[in-house]
Formats: sequence, structure tokens, C-alpha cells
Amino acid sequence: MSVATGTTNTADATERTRALLTAADPGRRRTDLVMRSLIWFAFALAMVPLVWLLWTVTVEGVGRMSIDFLSLSMRNIFGGDPTGGIYHAIMGTLVITGIAALISVPVGVLTAIYLVEYGRGWLAKAVTFFVDVMTGIPSIVAGLFAFSLFALFLGPSAQMGFMGAVALSVLMIPVVVRSCEEMLKLVPNELREASYALGVPKWLTIVKVVLRTSIAGLTTGVLLAVARVIGETAPLLVTVGVTDSINMNPFDGRMMTLPVFSYRQYHQGYAPCPSGESASCVADIAFQNAWGSALVLIAIVLVLNIVGRLVNRWFSPKLR
Repeated sequence: MSVATGTTNTADATERTRALLTAADPGRRRTDLVMRSLIWFAFALAMVPLVWLLWTVTVEGVGRMSIDFLSLSMRNIFGGDPTGGIYHAIMGTLVITGIAALISVPVGVLTAIYLVEYGRGWLAKAVTFFVDVMTGIPSIVAGLFAFSLFALFLGPSAQMGFMGAVALSVLMIPVVVRSCEEMLKLVPNELREASYALGVPKWLTIVKVVLRTSIAGLTTGVLLAVARVIGETAPLLVTVGVTDSINMNPFDGRMMTLPVFSYRQYHQGYAPCPSGESASCVADIAFQNAWGSALVLIAIVLVLNIVGRLVNRWFSPKLR
């Protein structure tokens, strides 16, 4: 009789313990519900301005999209003439940003390699400190720096695409350094040690193991840095200036870029159209051009982000 009673008590204790372990605490459940609601609210609050911005630019700019708008320049276009285009601004943006990337990527990647693989002592700390400082400098300061640098050699009236590329590279380099540094730190030390154990020198280990393992993250970081500077306006106004003609030579004369074009067109305001010329004169054509160029700029940034995602998917290490 006592054995049966002891067995029953043990079973009851087991059931009570199981119930305590599996039952959710009401206080924790309420806390989880509150925190989950706050997280979703913060996410929705962050998405509202982004979706609103994309929707506004798309609605305002899609009506201006046409083959002529993407293939013509603004040369000899005045007033409310709706026949102009942004081809010169698109090419100027691609040329200047491309040169800035050519300058920034080698410097940024090599600096990141030094900080992760070789950096020790006061020099590495100094480089890290100045990279952090450069990350927060205003873009107009980079433009004034590039303008002052070239003014020493070419005079105060010099404005050309290469000056704008140098200004953008000042803004790109710290972003590239920071992103690439974090990607290189993610490479496991076991891979480096295995390479060293096989007698591979350090420089070859970096090239064949470290960089190859982190190539996806490095490419994504570089593209994010490009997307960060491609919309800069202030440094390009100072260093590159404005023009209505197509100029593909970054070392000769002014060039136009999409952000500067959008700012300039929006600043022009409404065009004075005489009565009876509504067909050949559009009063708000400058605003339409500004929205259209902004939409094209967002499309370029979107393409860069898609390319970054594809590179990350193709070249990321495959888990077996």
C-alpha cells in the first residue's frame, strides 16, 4: 500500500514539475507581447518615410520618363521647352563616380588589410582614429578640400570632373575602410593558421585565403560606399560646376551630374510661358525634370544594391 502511494506521489510531483516547466509565465508572456509590438511599431515607423519617399518620387517622376529624356541633353534648351533630357547628367554621374571608386577602392581595401592583418601599436590606432574622423566630415568640406588642392596648381577658376571624383573619394575611403575591415575580421583565424601551417607566406595567405573568403562582403561594402556618394550635391557644385552640354572628359571642363541637375532644375522654378503657347511651353517643366532625374538616380542606386546582393549570393562561402 505504501509503495503504491509513493509511486502516485512521485507521478504527481512529476506532472506538477512538467506543468511548471511547460506553462508560460503570464508576466513573461505580457512582456514578450509588449516588446514584439514595440519592435513592429518601430519597423513600421521607419518604413513610412522610406515608402513615402519612393512613392512620391516615382509618381512625380515617372511621367517624365521617355527615350528623349534619357538620350538628350539640355544644350540650347531654355524656358519651358520640354524637349531637353538628362543624358549629360547620367554620363557625368557615372564617369565621376567611377573614377572616385577607382581611387577609393584600392586605398580603402589596402588600409583595411593593414588594420586587420598588420596593424599594431600607435600607427594602427592613429589610422583608425582618422578614419573615424573622416567618416563624420560634412560633404561640403570634402568639396572645399578638393577645390583648394587643385586651385594651388590650376588656379581658382578650375572646375572639372576629376576634382569632383577626388572630393567623392574623400567621402568614400572611410566607408570602404570600415566595411572592408569588418568583413576581413569575419574570416576565421583557423583558415589563416591552416595556410601558415602549409608554409604559405602571409601575403599569399591574404590574397588566396582571406580576400577570396571575404570577396562577397568586400564587394557589398564597396557598392554601398558608391551608393552613399553617388547622390552628393554640395561637393560637386564646388568642384565640378554645371553645364548643359555633354562632356565625357573628366580632365577638361565642367560636367553635370544627376543630383546637381535635380537641384538646379528645382531651383529654377516655374518658367514664364506667354499665353497661347501651352503646347510648346510647359511652365513646370523644371520641376518635372528634377523629379525625373531623382527617379533615375534612385534607380541607379537600386541597381547597385541588387548587384551587391547578387555578388553576395554568388561568391559567399558555401556551407556543406
